[in-house]
Amino acid sequence: MKGSGAADLAAVDEFDGGVGWIAYPDETMERASHALSVDGEVWVLDPVDADGVDDLIAGLDGDVAGVAVCLDRHRRDAAAVATRHDVPVYVPDWMTGVAAKLDAPVERFGRTLGGLRAITVRDSSIPPWQEVALSDEDGGTLYVPEAVGTSAYMRTGAERLGVHPMLRLTPPRRALSGLDPERVLCGHGPGVLEDGADALSEALDVARSNAPGLYAKSLRTFLG
Repeated sequence: MKGSGAADLAAVDEFDGGVGWIAYPDETMERASHALSVDGEVWVLDPVDADGVDDLIAGLDGDVAGVAVCLDRHRRDAAAVATRHDVPVYVPDWMTGVAAKLDAPVERFGRTLGGLRAITVRDSSIPPWQEVALSDEDGGTLYVPEAVGTSAYMRTGAERLGVHPMLRLTPPRRALSGLDPERVLCGHGPGVLEDGADALSEALDVARSNAPGLYAKSLRTFLG
């Protein structure tokens, strides 16, 4: 599911003001990481580290202001990247557990992170799930770390963007409906860089009806 050892970094989601990368392109989870330049500050989001990451970040406007953990189980390599850039790791002020596991200075954030708006996607104990999305509304970019994605295990049929299998029956419509991003970046798989609002709206609308097809696809994959 997750790659390890020597990474084979692939750049994805390149646009004016942002870049993404997948450190292990052949892994099933397709863990994607991003850096966004907003108001002259660069924010690194849920990074998986690899040789070449700093070169991608250096191509953005501004210095690294911080590294953000946007899902309670996305520690990834946040501490290592933050330490290298001499910045804190930022964690939502309501998110529990993950801060104590980070080997780096931690700062908390509320409704905003620099020029990004923070949107609580889920804060639940069953299943255990704490997730925040970040929106650069002026730049037209929405980052959602887990609830939606483009990796194969999240999509079925003609979906460009899919709701996570565990959330198919209870998609996060309250948090994500009505948003109008030009592009949607995600923590698993390359982002949707055009007509992001339509892709997001459709993903939420068909999450339940397409759930049986996705579960059947997952079962076939599991059984080989």
